[in-house]
Amino acid sequence: MPPTPTPAQRSPEEINRSIRAFLTARGGRALTRAERKVYEELLAEWHAAEQHCRAAC
Repeated sequence: MPPTPTPAQRSPEEINRSIRAFLTARGGRALTRAERKVYEELLAEWHAAEQHCRAAC
């Protein structure tokens, strides 16, 4: 798996689109443990990007 980009590499909007696409692809079903881990990583990346954007803006 490629390394997760740092918040400076992806905007919160880009990450949000990734989160929405990830969840949409699952069709509303419950996430598996592995999927839940991916989702939590995306949320953490989004949160870090939001913090980075607030500090830089």
